[in-house]
Amino acid sequence: MLRSRSAGVLSVVALALTVAGCGGGSSAGGGSRVELSLVAYSTPQAAYEALIKAFQKTPEGKNVTFTKSFGGSGDQSRAVEAGLKADVVAFSLEPDMTRLVKKGLVAEDWTSQGDKGNVSYSVVALATRKGNPKGIKDWDDLTGSGVEVITPNPFTSGGARWNVLAGYGATSNKGADRTAGVAYLDSLFTHVPVQDDSARKALQTFVGGKGDVMIAYENEAIYARQQKQPIDYVIPDSTILIQNPVAVTKTSAHPTEANAFLKFLFGKEGQQIFVDQGYRPISKDTTATFPTPSKLFTIEDLGGWTSVNKDFFDPSTGIMAGIEKKLGVSTSK
Repeated sequence: MLRSRSAGVLSVVALALTVAGCGGGSSAGGGSRVELSLVAYSTPQAAYEALIKAFQKTPEGKNVTFTKSFGGSGDQSRAVEAGLKADVVAFSLEPDMTRLVKKGLVAEDWTSQGDKGNVSYSVVALATRKGNPKGIKDWDDLTGSGVEVITPNPFTSGGARWNVLAGYGATSNKGADRTAGVAYLDSLFTHVPVQDDSARKALQTFVGGKGDVMIAYENEAIYARQQKQPIDYVIPDSTILIQNPVAVTKTSAHPTEANAFLKFLFGKEGQQIFVDQGYRPISKDTTATFPTPSKLFTIEDLGGWTSVNKDFFDPSTGIMAGIEKKLGVSTSK
């Protein structure tokens, strides 16, 4: 049984306080130093470590240090809502940002920067063992006899929600055949032996030897291969475009420096670092070479986040709540 969502918020806050107590590292140059707090979802940790180091070499970032907190996107968003200090927030999906807009912690016009507030893209991919011994090529292969699938819990992980919607959209013709899509999800989750609370933990579970295939961000599969993990991955013909938002909080004590960091993320050097870490850029001014799936779709094709969140992820009445409860998995806060 997974821990409750409220416990997740408390653990994120405790972790962040521990990180803050250790300090944010040193920056180049002299003068008055500013400490920014970055609260982000789990998968881009390596990317943000590289981005911060590069930013600190710029005139705008030479006197800026960072505290950093990484975890499941939903847990991170709720932690900030509950009082966790944050100057910059980076989540895996829009509703986790919208929660903070409604709370008055992020400006309503946060979508005016980048690509509607998004700083990077990815797609949902299928990671396999080296050599793909199960012959995984598409969504239907995940529900074959004896296949174990690794994916996180969609009530704590933003990445898991993208995974769910990718599978649903692909098997329902972008929602046109709702019955088929829901039936697929019902079958799929009987093949999931464990649901971690974040995408990065799910990757650790998979590279640790559990499961035959992992539903994941394309960038997570690329990251694993960069770390010399013995995995392969395939991108299904039909999959969803992942859009990752970032914003400066209204409560930031250092908005000038926080916005300078945001500008760096959207700029040429920042975008190239995202590409080097396996992310698809929002900017065309990079050396990106990523394949385009023939049936790529977006969250808007499925009705948009407001509709999808209520329909799929309401902890009491959502499609995934019904599926998880049958499996004995908690969906409570």
